[in-house]
Amino acid sequence: MHDFMADAANKYPENVPGKYYVDNQCIDCDLCRETAPDNFKRNDDGGYSFVYKQPASPDEETRCKEAKEGCPVEAIGDNGGPSYTRPYLQNGTRVTRPSQGFTPGDEISGGSPAAGFPSRACKPPSC
Repeated sequence: MHDFMADAANKYPENVPGKYYVDNQCIDCDLCRETAPDNFKRNDDGGYSFVYKQPASPDEETRCKEAKEGCPVEAIGDNGGPSYTRPYLQNGTRVTRPSQGFTPGDEISGGSPAAGFPSRACKPPSC
């Protein structure tokens, strides 16, 4: 086991909000981009990877977990906060993560009270 561990305080700003992130220990080995290409991209100027899309399916979740477990310097973390990948309603529109216009109290499912988003489930058939 490595003496390293991803640190949310040192994550790159390009990471989208949510569970997975890449921190400044990344050595640009390309493993995560090959393992989960739908979720990780490269910052060409800085020479490191970042999460550009949180997993939105069980398959993507499995690949992100595999990328995290395979990272040789443990630069991928999975404690970056709630993952807003479960669909919810925002102002009547089905979305998978909040936009900047999102306000607490909008009807959602899969929210996080700790992040200021209530956990009220929307009711079918609107979901």
